[in-house]
Amino acid sequence: MLMEQLLTRLKALADKTRLKIIIILLNYDLCVGALAKHLAISEAAVSQQLQILRKAGLVRGGKRGYWTHYRVEKEIIKQIISDLEELPN
Repeated sequence: MLMEQLLTRLKALADKTRLKIIIILLNYDLCVGALAKHLAISEAAVSQQLQILRKAGLVRGGKRGYWTHYRVEKEIIKQIISDLEELPN
């Protein structure tokens, strides 16, 4: 894996709100409104955080009727773990 890609993903995970979003989405596929309620922040703030997570490849949105529900790309999380384990001591 490219070092830059790993750094981008780790930076995306290094924010408290984004990490909370990842934790929630590991258990549930939710839309922006539901995430905003869980986190007690605005939908606009959730959307901004999701954009960063999407650009890093950590979450993916899928249309369900009117809303887009988000889920964690678990294979990417596993890849991050694998890449970290392969770093030299």
